[in-house]
Amino acid sequence: MLNAGREPAQPSLRIAVDIGGTFTDLAAFDERGRMLSFGKALSTHGALVDGIQQTVEGADVSFENAYLFLHGSTIAINTLLERNGAQTALLITEGFRDIYEIGRINRPDAYNLFFQKHDPLVNRSWRYEVSERLRADGAVHKVLDEERVRTVARELRERGVEAVAVLLLHSYRNAQHEQRVKEIIQEEIPDVFVSASHELSQEYREFERTSTVVANAYVGPRVGTYLGELERHLEAKKFPGDFFAVQSTGGLFPVAHARRDCVRMLESGPAAGVIGTQAICAQLGLSDAIAFDMGGTTAKAGVIKDNQPLTTGSALIGGYERALPIQIPMIDIFEVGTGGGSIARLAEGNALRVGPQSAGSMPGPACYGRGGQDPTVTDANLVLGRLDAGHFLGGEMALDLEAARRAIKERVADPLGLDIDQAAEGIIRIAVTAMSYAVKGVTTERGLDAGGFAMVVYGGAGPLHASAIAREIGITRVLIPFSPGHFSAYGMLFSDLRYDYVRSCFQKLATAPFDAIEGLYRDMEEQGRDAIAGSAVRPEAVLITRYADMRYVGQEHAVTVEVPSELFEHQNRDGIKKLFDAVHLQRYGTSAPNEPADLVSVRVTVIGTVPKPPRSEVLEGTDVPPAEALRSHKDVYFREADGWVSTPIYGRTKLLAGNRISGPALIEEHASTTVVAPGDKLSVDRFGNLNIAIGTLS
Repeated sequence: MLNAGREPAQPSLRIAVDIGGTFTDLAAFDERGRMLSFGKALSTHGALVDGIQQTVEGADVSFENAYLFLHGSTIAINTLLERNGAQTALLITEGFRDIYEIGRINRPDAYNLFFQKHDPLVNRSWRYEVSERLRADGAVHKVLDEERVRTVARELRERGVEAVAVLLLHSYRNAQHEQRVKEIIQEEIPDVFVSASHELSQEYREFERTSTVVANAYVGPRVGTYLGELERHLEAKKFPGDFFAVQSTGGLFPVAHARRDCVRMLESGPAAGVIGTQAICAQLGLSDAIAFDMGGTTAKAGVIKDNQPLTTGSALIGGYERALPIQIPMIDIFEVGTGGGSIARLAEGNALRVGPQSAGSMPGPACYGRGGQDPTVTDANLVLGRLDAGHFLGGEMALDLEAARRAIKERVADPLGLDIDQAAEGIIRIAVTAMSYAVKGVTTERGLDAGGFAMVVYGGAGPLHASAIAREIGITRVLIPFSPGHFSAYGMLFSDLRYDYVRSCFQKLATAPFDAIEGLYRDMEEQGRDAIAGSAVRPEAVLITRYADMRYVGQEHAVTVEVPSELFEHQNRDGIKKLFDAVHLQRYGTSAPNEPADLVSVRVTVIGTVPKPPRSEVLEGTDVPPAEALRSHKDVYFREADGWVSTPIYGRTKLLAGNRISGPALIEEHASTTVVAPGDKLSVDRFGNLNIAIGTLS
């Protein structure tokens, strides 16, 4: 009876789950026991909640003992990319029915005869004009015709609409008309999902605002249904805590907000990986790094610069040529459709292509033994000896080597007149080249020298290709963090509460009324403080960062500049201008210090910091790995060595700080394998990270 009279122990567990296209990953941190746990299972796309529960059981943790559940999912972005969202209608200001289709007339390649415009999510017959009009300053030019809105709502009800997007011009200045339209629709069609543009974006550009609110409405019913199922599952499992979703900024927001502002979850998983990279960099004193994530379906890259993730106020979703803009703050992430499950196939002229089609988790790569017949990147790695058929996922999932060889032979090798090894190596080389575009997309295309960055590589498939991608780009240092196969979920444990706000304020910097601009900043800051104060999580501190979108007078597009608050408080126009010139020079390779500048928008980020899990150090060793770390030797194919090479296989959990390994070598762990190519040098740091010097002898 030792516990008689004692209060029951309070839940001390934080559970984070990331659902990817192929696998669902879990990371859990017990604050009382200071323990980390991990789980991994194939994503169950027909019932995503089942995959989550499998990871919980695999990690031997319980929702009942958790006080916080953090979640990132690809459901929102997959709904957009696969075009299987809700039947959506758009209500828009009279005379502007076609701006969603007209867009910006972007033409990235003037000589591409096969160029196609973006494909709207809402057909013209589902776009309705609303009689009303505001001026650019928010003043009412034409009063809202409420009866017209009711008539449209009733027609939509008869047509079986599932979601409605509302975009009225200049609602970022005055939201009254949009608010009233939303109220009327909800009165007439109570069960429909309704999204108004002012709830998502408070800055100008009518096409981008339209695209954003339509995307939110389009994915809303599906995301809302899924989050509702997950909430009911948590309740059934006696979860006593709070449920937060991860935003595309890497910050957390309550699930109630996620239900309304679904597009803020588009890049939740990849963003969490960048946040995890930021935490690793802070731990190691590394100010600049590339975060590279390769999973089963896609590869993504982001950047840590001067200790902070690079962010953007908008992004194109779905590939540049046919993409739809989403105008919300997010971490600047570039994504390519190449992952472990990417299918290798012969295109016109017998050209070998890899991706973007993926085998996913069902049926998965041929080697999964789930009915897949197409060769994939994972099959190629297995054939080349880089994966072990008996130790995949720690031996929990056996792989079929003969099925992988058969798929590559029949679909690639025989048609091209190659042997199986050459075909498998060709698949890997094409995949590596495609994935290098993701890194270049967030470095070279942003005015940054990729070769000057270390690359932090994670995702289940990332460490297999880290060395080859680094060579392709000219990167000399690669870091494989602790448990890379669960790293995006692990990164969620480092996410903070975060709210981002923006207000358009067109002013010339030289004559800008600083008192009015200071008022905008303070209003947004107060809004953020109130949101955090209303959260169930008590932050350790509240941090506020100010930004300004600026451009030279006569330019169309702006760049975002972080502006210390004291520059506005002291009305230091020269200081603000110098910051803008420096950012413009980095982004475009040119600046104009003597030219006047405009203030376009002001932004505020309000962060409520939450306690972070500590990272324990590993035991100290010598240069030579302990004998128990060496599992075996086997033949592995390396192009750098012109064929098969006897290669040592090490168990990562047995390696000690200070151990050094020269390539070729493989480092195996539960959910990933790191390839150390010939010429590479690996060392283990005090936190157990694998540091790889690429192609050097030092």
